[in-house]
Amino acid sequence: MIILNNETLKVSIATLGAELQNIYNKQTGLEYLWDANPAFWPRRSPVLFPVVGGIKNGGYDYNGKTYHFNRHGFAKEMEFEVESKSESSATLVLKTSDASLNMYPFYFKFSIVYTIIGNELEVKYVVENKGTELMYFSVGAHPAFKVPLTANENYDDYYLSFSEEENAGIYPIASDGLILNSSVPYLENTNKLPLKKELFYNDALIFKDLKSTSISILNNNNKNGLTVSYEGMPYMGIWSFRDADFVCIEPWCGLGDTETTTGNIVDKEGIVVLKEAETFSRSWKVAVF
Repeated sequence: MIILNNETLKVSIATLGAELQNIYNKQTGLEYLWDANPAFWPRRSPVLFPVVGGIKNGGYDYNGKTYHFNRHGFAKEMEFEVESKSESSATLVLKTSDASLNMYPFYFKFSIVYTIIGNELEVKYVVENKGTELMYFSVGAHPAFKVPLTANENYDDYYLSFSEEENAGIYPIASDGLILNSSVPYLENTNKLPLKKELFYNDALIFKDLKSTSISILNNNNKNGLTVSYEGMPYMGIWSFRDADFVCIEPWCGLGDTETTTGNIVDKEGIVVLKEAETFSRSWKVAVF
């Protein structure tokens, strides 16, 4: 387990999947990350790479061959190497292996840099194309935050606050896990979404066109909460397991497959393309208070 410490935060990270395990604020005395209760959802903050979301028919085509791996990709199930570590920062790395080549025919180096400054954790994704051909990938975050933060509060005491007033529809998810092609109205002239567990009974809320570059989880009883900032990550998923005490705020560079997906990774909506030796970098941050 990797531990980062400063005067405000204690953050722990597992090498398996480079997955966050804890975000503890010493000043508030609160833990902000979901506890991975297996009765609901046994994850805390899986990293999504090299795809985001569901995969049509469980696989995709590239250069005449079909490849298979699970929803949200394989990085969450693989051991990362610790490339560097200080008191307040750590870099974990996943590289091409025989196991990855069986699922994904590209040569890559995927680095995740965790850094704490004050009450804020920055998570930086760096993807490098180590091959000689175009590389196709998506990357995204899936952190689950505790709601409520304390035992004397209720889930519906909390709400999401968007940094901009929104007029944005959501793209529903069908029973087979694929995204529908048409949106339905959802946020209308508002920057606030009250939390209710029923919001997620039909799976995630998927947004393609939010103006906001940050979303806060706040409550009606006190000043405790958090803000997730994600400038440069164009898609957003908001999700919880049915009746669980958490909310995932998920900035993505990429999307799950739709009903009309061709199955060829080259055509995948939101796919990122890197030329030989190119590097792609995006960050998201969470401030806890």
